[in-house]
Amino acid sequence: VGHHRKRPSLVVGFAAETQDLVRNAEAKLRKKGADFIVANDVSHESEVMGGDRNKVRIVWKAGVDEWPEMSKDEVATRLAALIAERLKTIVV
Repeated sequence: VGHHRKRPSLVVGFAAETQDLVRNAEAKLRKKGADFIVANDVSHESEVMGGDRNKVRIVWKAGVDEWPEMSKDEVATRLAALIAERLKTIVV
């Protein structure tokens, strides 16, 4: 979708990784042509799978934003707000 000639104005990707979280997310960012990737450590040590809390990193071309640990509902709310804010800045 990110490299398609009819690409949407905002492309968000997701990376669920068990190792090399940021490096793998950066590779997916380029490969998918996304504006940003929501990177999630799903290794056993993170206790994310099946848990109520999460800690994600937002990987952009310009760098990485590390969000604090929060509930999965809080991550979803914050992600929706980020997407809404980005869409307001896009000129179509």
